[in-house]
Amino acid sequence: MRRRVLLAFFTLSLTLTLSPAADWSRFRGPNGSGTVEGELPDINPKAPLWKVEIPGKGVSSPIIVGGKIYLQTASKDGKTRTLLCLNAADGTTAWSKDVAGTEGHTHAKNSLASSTPACDGKQIYCVWWDGTGVALHGYDLTGKELWRTSLGGYASQHGPGFSPVVHEGLVFVNVDDDEHAELVALDIKTGEKKWIKERKHVRASYSSPFILKRDDKTPELILGTTTAITSYEPATGKVNWNYDLVWPKGKMPLRVVAHPVYVSGLIVMSSGDGGGSRYMVAVDPDKKAPAKVWELNKEVPYVPCMLTRGDLLFWIGDSGGSFACCADAKSGKVLYNERLSAKPPSASPVMVNDQVLTIAEDGEFVVFKAGAKFDEVSRANLGQGVFASPAVADGKVFIRGMTHLFCFGKK
Repeated sequence: MRRRVLLAFFTLSLTLTLSPAADWSRFRGPNGSGTVEGELPDINPKAPLWKVEIPGKGVSSPIIVGGKIYLQTASKDGKTRTLLCLNAADGTTAWSKDVAGTEGHTHAKNSLASSTPACDGKQIYCVWWDGTGVALHGYDLTGKELWRTSLGGYASQHGPGFSPVVHEGLVFVNVDDDEHAELVALDIKTGEKKWIKERKHVRASYSSPFILKRDDKTPELILGTTTAITSYEPATGKVNWNYDLVWPKGKMPLRVVAHPVYVSGLIVMSSGDGGGSRYMVAVDPDKKAPAKVWELNKEVPYVPCMLTRGDLLFWIGDSGGSFACCADAKSGKVLYNERLSAKPPSASPVMVNDQVLTIAEDGEFVVFKAGAKFDEVSRANLGQGVFASPAVADGKVFIRGMTHLFCFGKK
């Protein structure tokens, strides 16, 4: 018995030790949390481990699986979209796969290749916009296209930017534009649509779903948009619970770009718009009818996703600059709101152990401690603009700038 306990302890210890080497397989990494254990490597813009030029333009974030980097880009003339596969060790190109497209209208901060791919270790899943409609493509690890499934037309003043999520044989996409909204589940082997759930639409939302796992409950697929926060049964799309957003009369409903997070027993979601309006709500999903616990109307992020650690909630405010914010997740009490830089962030922050890395649109990055009091660790400038969220894998940080992909860490 004692031997089995020691063996289990050794296995757990080994798992925890190896956790920094885990893949970053989707937008925001493990289950969209943006968080990994380990040690944040030194980020010296003058001495990256490697730096390679990325062809075309895009704000797709990199993912890293099995020592390979996958990211999406588009030619500057808008005629081609490309899935790139790079070797994580040195940034050299392993292969690339082109998809035809046309120019399409986007927001100045958006691009023709803004979706981040997902990979389950066997296949890669990409959302492509050809300028009019969107489709989900499945590839093998050599870049061979296995299937493609149309997700219909896409009408938005900003262009698309939603990313796929994979779970137990299904890939989920939140197709939410200015004319319709639906959550779609597709079979990973065939691309067949297994179920579709219509959602009320108001304004395009770009949030990705995440899987909520709790010890006493079956896994839930959580999606938050302008109209509602909803829990679905992943395999069937059956609604477990739903919380409708209620917007004040005379005020325009706000967009949801960053996906919700689960912290201290609450689902917390932020929203906003380009005019500076902001709103954050915390919902208790375990009430008989999911209920609002607290809300904030300022100091709230619009584009960047949030981070959690213990009972603390962290985010980077993006109205009028970049602001490091921390709140008590149970009460919503803001513990600090520290100005970091003049430019706002489009990239979401990442957390490595107890350190938060955030990057503004002009490339200025700041590292601060994930604690109840603000404690800046370091800051510098990458030397080029950054709109894509960083990725962390194998003890290295990967940052996509406007023209180059950087890798920081030890060999």
